[in-house]
Amino acid sequence: MNFLIMLAIAAGLYFLSDKVLDRIEQARGQRFDDRSVVFFGIFLGSIVTVFLLLNKALGMDLQGTLRP
Repeated sequence: MNFLIMLAIAAGLYFLSDKVLDRIEQARGQRFDDRSVVFFGIFLGSIVTVFLLLNKALGMDLQGTLRP
């Protein structure tokens, strides 16, 4: 069940990262030369942050087992 929740969160963050990148490019006035690298940075940063917060909120360690 945890796998499905994390998969749904990752899919949502994927689309959110694309929207954020589009907004940054609109504000900048042009597209990035290495767009995929910038997208990967936004996506990786957001997914690590959300998963660490989720693990802390659920009281789990990094292996997915409950802490005493």
